[in-house]
Amino acid sequence: MNSPDSAQPVAASSESVAIEIESRTDSGGIRLQGGRPSVALAIELLSSMRFAISLLSLIAIAITIGTVLKQNEPMGNYVNQFGPFWYEVFAKIGLYSVYSAWWFLLIAAFLVVSTSLCIIRNAPKMLKDMRSWRENVREKSLRNFGHKHEWQISAPLASVLPNFQQQIVALGYQVKVVEKEGDRLIVAKRGAANKFGYIFAHGAIVIIIIGALLDSDLPIRFQEWRLGKEPYMGAGLISEIAPKHRLDDSNPTFRGNSMIPEGQSSNTVILQQQKGVLIQDLPFSITLKKFNIDFYSTGMPKLFASDVVINDPANHKQFAATIKVNEPLIYRGIAIYQSSFEDGGSKLKLTAHAMVGPNEVKFPVAGDVGGSTPIGTGAAGTAPEFTIEWTGFRPFNVENMSSQDARAVDSHQSMQEKLLNGLDKRTGSAAKNANNKDLKNIGPNLQYKIRDKTGQAREYQNYMQPVQLEGMPVYLSGMRESPNDPFAYLRIPADDAGGVKEWMLLRAALQNPELRQAAATRYAARAMPSNSDSDKLRGQLQESSLKSLAIFAGDGKRNGGYQAVSDFITRLPESERQKGFDIFSKILNGSLWDLWQVARLKQGLPEAVADDKHGHFLQLATAALSDSALYGAPIYLQLDDFTEVKASVFQVSRAPGKTVVYIGCLFLVLGVFAMFYIRERRLWLWLKTNEEGGTQALLALSTQRKTLDFEHEFARLKAQLQQKA
Repeated sequence: MNSPDSAQPVAASSESVAIEIESRTDSGGIRLQGGRPSVALAIELLSSMRFAISLLSLIAIAITIGTVLKQNEPMGNYVNQFGPFWYEVFAKIGLYSVYSAWWFLLIAAFLVVSTSLCIIRNAPKMLKDMRSWRENVREKSLRNFGHKHEWQISAPLASVLPNFQQQIVALGYQVKVVEKEGDRLIVAKRGAANKFGYIFAHGAIVIIIIGALLDSDLPIRFQEWRLGKEPYMGAGLISEIAPKHRLDDSNPTFRGNSMIPEGQSSNTVILQQQKGVLIQDLPFSITLKKFNIDFYSTGMPKLFASDVVINDPANHKQFAATIKVNEPLIYRGIAIYQSSFEDGGSKLKLTAHAMVGPNEVKFPVAGDVGGSTPIGTGAAGTAPEFTIEWTGFRPFNVENMSSQDARAVDSHQSMQEKLLNGLDKRTGSAAKNANNKDLKNIGPNLQYKIRDKTGQAREYQNYMQPVQLEGMPVYLSGMRESPNDPFAYLRIPADDAGGVKEWMLLRAALQNPELRQAAATRYAARAMPSNSDSDKLRGQLQESSLKSLAIFAGDGKRNGGYQAVSDFITRLPESERQKGFDIFSKILNGSLWDLWQVARLKQGLPEAVADDKHGHFLQLATAALSDSALYGAPIYLQLDDFTEVKASVFQVSRAPGKTVVYIGCLFLVLGVFAMFYIRERRLWLWLKTNEEGGTQALLALSTQRKTLDFEHEFARLKAQLQQKA
C-alpha cells in the first residue's frame, strides 16, 4: 500500500502494484536460487542509467580534449608543443585523433548498445502505461492519495455523472466511465505524451551517435586496413602521387582542405593524417576565377567570397557559382565551404640588408611565396650560405596600435633587472595592450624562414611600412624559433628619409673596430677639451669609450647589447653597481652618438643635428642594436615590389551522417520538450449514492512531479467541480 503522501500513479494502480510485486518476487526467487545468470546481469548493467551516464561523462571528457587540442596536426607540431616524452605518451592513447581512437569508438558503441537496451526494456512498458486507464483502483486507495477531496451533492448520481464527465473533458482530459458495484468511477488522463519524451531523448542519442559514426573516418581506416591505403609523407606534385596514397571519389565520407590559387583548378582534397596526408579524388574539378574580399572602414575584412567554376565531365555539366563564408556550395552530396584564404604564390622583389659584418651591404632578392631562394656565401657581407623559404605574404594587416609609451624602468630595481626589463619591453608582441584597441591597417607583411646549412631554421615576419610606437615611426620585424612561440619583435626606428639606412649604417659602424676607435677619440675630445692638465684623463675617457662600444658590440662574443652590459656591471662590487651603471650609460650614449656621426662622415653625409628628434632616434636605435643580438638573422628584408596572387582555402566534405544527426537533434528537442513541458496527470472521481439519496464524490489527482503549478491546478479543479456539481 502507498503512503498518503504518495502522488505516483503507479501507487494508485493495483495492476501496477501487482506487476511490481511480481517483478520483485521473480527477482528475489532468482537470487535465492544462487544469483542471476551472467547474461541477465550483463544486460541489466548495460541498460542501467548509471552505466549510460558514466559513458556520457567519458565522451564529454574526450570531446573536451578533442576541442582544446588540435586534431590531426603534423606530428612535428605535437613534438614541439609537448616534448618527445609526452608526445609519445599522448600518441599511445590517441589524443591527436580522439574521434577515431579505438577507445572513443568503443565508448560510443557501448553507449549505443546501452541506450538501445534502455529503450527496448522500457519503451513497451511506457507505451502500455500510456494506453492504460488505471481503472483497477479501490475507493480506499483513493483516500490514501495526497491530493484528494471529498464532498456531498444533493442531486442523484445519474444526473451529476454526465455533468462531471463534460466538465472533465472540457479541461482537456480523456475520460472513461467504469461501473464499480453500483458506483461510478470516472477515470481521466492528460499529458500521457510525456512518456514520448523519454523515448525520443534516448532514441536521439542513438541516432546522433550513429550519424556521427557515419561521418567519422572509419571508412578511411577500413580502406587502410583492407585495401592497403597509407598516408603519403613525401613532397612533390599531387598528380604524381601513387594510387596507394589516394582515395577514389566513391569514398562515402571525408573532410579535408583544398587550396586553389586564382586561375587554377583542383579535383583533389588533402586529408590530414597523423603520419602524413591522403589524397581524396573528387568527381569534379573546382576552378577559382577570382577571390574577393571586402573591408570595414577600420581596414578589417568583413567578407570573403570565391567565384568558382565547377566542371563535371561525367555528367557533362559546367556552371559558375560563388562560395561565401557560411554559404557553401553543395553539389553531388559534397559541400564546399569557404574556409580561409592564403597567398597563391605572389611574386616578390626585395632588398636584403646585411645584419652581420663591419660593412653596410645590401643586395636584391626575388622569390615566390611557397618557394625558396638560396643565398650564396658573401652576399650578406660575412654571412654563410643559407636559404630563404617564403611562407606567407599579406598585402594588408589590421593591428591594434594602442599607445605603447609606458617604457620607464623602476629606479629601485637592480641594475640587471633594469637592463633585462628594458629588453623585455622592446621584445614580445607588437601590440601588447589588449584593453585599449586602436585598429589600423599597417600595410603589407612578409613571413619567411631562414634555414642554414645544418637545416636549422628560424621564422621571421616583417611589416613593410613603419608604425608609430613610442612617438616614433619604427619598422617591426618578428622572430620566433618554434611555430608554437609568439613572435618577438625587433623595432628599427625610421630615419629622416623614412627608411632604415641610418640604422643599418650605425649597425655596421658598431661592428667596425676602426670606426669605434674614431668615435671614442671624437667623444673624448668633445667631452674633455685639449689642455696640458687633461691629456691623461682624456686618454682614460677614450679607453672607457672604446671599451663600452666593444662590450655593447659583443667584441667577438656571441651576444652583445644590454645583456653584455648587464654581465659587465654585475662583476662590480654590489655597492658600486649603481654608480658604475650611471657612468657606463653616459659614456655609451655619448660614444654611440659620435659613432653615428663618424659613420655619416665616412659616407659623405653631414653630421646630424643634435636635437630632441635625433636624440629620440638614437635612443630607439640603441635598443634595436641590443635586440639585434637576439634576432639571429644574417639579413633584414624590405619589400620593393610585388605581384599578388590570391588563393582560396576550401573545406570540402562529404557527410552522409549529417541528415541523420539533424534528425537526431530534432528528436532530442522534442524529447526534452515533452519531458519538461508536458506534465502527465491522472484523475479519478468516485461517485456513489449516499444515505440521503444524493451523491458522494471522491476526487483524487496524481502527477509524476509535484510542483507549485500542480498545487494550483488541483485547487482550481476541486473548486470548479464542486461549484458546478
